[in-house]
Amino acid sequence: MKIKRREFLKQSALGVGVALLSTPLRAADKPVKRFDPFEPVTLGKTKLKTSRFCLGTGMRGGNRESNHTRMGREKFEALIRESNDRGTQMFDLADLYGTHPYVIPALKGIKRDKYQICTKIWFREGGIPEKERPDADVCVERFLREIGTDYIDLVLLHCVVSPKWPEELRKQMDILAKLKDQGKIRAHGVSVHALEALEACITEPWVDSVHARINPYGMSMDGPADKVAPVLKKIHDSGKGVVGMKLVGEGRLRNDPEKRDESIRYVLGLGCVDVLNVGCESIAEVDDFTQRVRKVETTRS
Repeated sequence: MKIKRREFLKQSALGVGVALLSTPLRAADKPVKRFDPFEPVTLGKTKLKTSRFCLGTGMRGGNRESNHTRMGREKFEALIRESNDRGTQMFDLADLYGTHPYVIPALKGIKRDKYQICTKIWFREGGIPEKERPDADVCVERFLREIGTDYIDLVLLHCVVSPKWPEELRKQMDILAKLKDQGKIRAHGVSVHALEALEACITEPWVDSVHARINPYGMSMDGPADKVAPVLKKIHDSGKGVVGMKLVGEGRLRNDPEKRDESIRYVLGLGCVDVLNVGCESIAEVDDFTQRVRKVETTRS
């Protein structure tokens, strides 16, 4: 018997409805999770918990000044304060940048345990005015006075390039370990500027956290991204924290929004970079960068 057209359409519609009801929701129907730039993250096996976004203060830094200090105390401290108001908890300083005296005054009234300070010891020739390079305990005591704090959350040996740095800097490493035992610093590590030096971090148990340069374009990095990224993954897998630097190519991607987006997606997608350290020079740049972080989807629970 031939089925009338109206009856056929009715039965077809019922069949489609049953099929739809029995089909599980597609992944696209699930709520999309995105990265939060101010989400608390833990640096490796340390007890340091900080914001995913870190405000760097060393753009064009050297000889105890940087673009941040050159903007003047009022503007620089306003940048620190307004960035903290948005959720920034980590501030990246260095003796090389001359930025020690600014953070505590800018965050007056904020409890010290509500933000984290990282700084770095410059042990190489040049870079700072004096020729002397005192031991790490002398440097840290000066840093504590300059910053105006009882402890520093993370202290790094700045700009290691030798593959043998764990041997060459062992004395300073041992001193920093004692300072950690005394509670004057909470964690220690290195800021790295060479691929072989980065590889040495993988098996060095002294390292709590590593500052490393990473973006998909190889800009101001220790090597091409496909060489650097696997090393960072091994460092992270060994329980060490990883702080990514040069995500905006040392400022060269400022006027290229597509490449900034791609760099942020790439670094977050690696799954081994805990903190994004960017030397924003205005609150508008902080807002721009963190909004771009929020656009990146994550599959993490």
